[in-house]
Amino acid sequence: MAQISSLGVAPAPGGEPERVTILAYRDHLVPRSEANFLARLYVGFERLAPVWVGRRRGEGLADLNGEPVFLGRAGILGALDREIFKHLGILPPVPDLRAMRPSLVHAHFGRGGALALPIARRLKIPLVVSFYGGDATKNTHYRRHLLPAIFKRRLPALWREAALFICVSDFIRDQLIARGFPGEKLVVHRFGVNFDVPLDADDAAPDRYVLFAGRFVEKKGIGYLIEAMRRLDGEGSDLRLVLIGSGPLDDEVRRAAAALKSVEFIPWVANTELRRWMRGALAFCVPSVQAADGDAEGLPTVVLEAMAAGTPVIGSRHAGIGEAIEHERTGFLVEGRNPEALASALRRLSDEPGLRRRLGDNARAVALDRFDAVKQSQRLEERLLGIIRGQGV
Repeated sequence: MAQISSLGVAPAPGGEPERVTILAYRDHLVPRSEANFLARLYVGFERLAPVWVGRRRGEGLADLNGEPVFLGRAGILGALDREIFKHLGILPPVPDLRAMRPSLVHAHFGRGGALALPIARRLKIPLVVSFYGGDATKNTHYRRHLLPAIFKRRLPALWREAALFICVSDFIRDQLIARGFPGEKLVVHRFGVNFDVPLDADDAAPDRYVLFAGRFVEKKGIGYLIEAMRRLDGEGSDLRLVLIGSGPLDDEVRRAAAALKSVEFIPWVANTELRRWMRGALAFCVPSVQAADGDAEGLPTVVLEAMAAGTPVIGSRHAGIGEAIEHERTGFLVEGRNPEALASALRRLSDEPGLRRRLGDNARAVALDRFDAVKQSQRLEERLLGIIRGQGV
């Protein structure tokens, strides 16, 4: 295994630093909605070489950097391998993870941490787990059950054995402390976004549409945005609504939006296309709420994407949204479940010349300063190197 010196990674025989392998575990590799933000986590790494490991293939796999490896042999034996690993924590014979000589496991989402715990034990390497939202807030994950799920069953061991828990926002850290996680092992590390596409001169005059992008699920609060737009329609506003995404509430959202004068539904788009839609919008709306089952946001990546695109965000005072948006400086923060508050913010942007540009310019400047993907990735690499060196949190 490559040795870590106090200055970094020991040089290889050719003089170049030898990159140290770590395993990046995501059980489902990966849902399309996660691929871009997960890939960005490692975009600034220079001394660590992440290898993605998982059990199931997802439709976002093509957007993930690197060549992932999947647990289990081919065919029916592989299916058996994966079930044994899931329930009993016995590593499959394929692939040979030990031969990769990894120095750390970085697991994504709480359940991923529980599933990756046997890997860290078997290979005798540290485990770091990142929490992003519902994995910290959903009551079903933490409630007592007659037959507890894997996450609940392994949670006490996870508290003891994990070297570090990374939280995407202060809100998520507070949630985990309330759940009993050891506070000394919790750190906040926020996402970063790319600035590889500059703003064009054509972006100076936004179009007359309001944009939402995300999964159609309860916590996204889409119905409150639709109701806000219905109120504006009744006042004679010419604003349109563009909804990008899909999800379990597709039919419900479409029925609610049928009363609007102008609404457009667009399926999932590539990240570059999403940013184009963001740059052209009057505002990007994030009307998130806490769902009945406790599901909540951490800090939605689309908030940071919109800020980087120079577009003001109208977001709920919910979860970590207020940790990125500064009210009336980079966007608007409104009370959740309040369509009139959303409508009022949209009226201001529509009626006050220059306000959209001022807020958008401020938003982009804040994003450049606090949420640059490469800088945030480099900070994450330093944290993980510290764990590998045995320096703790």
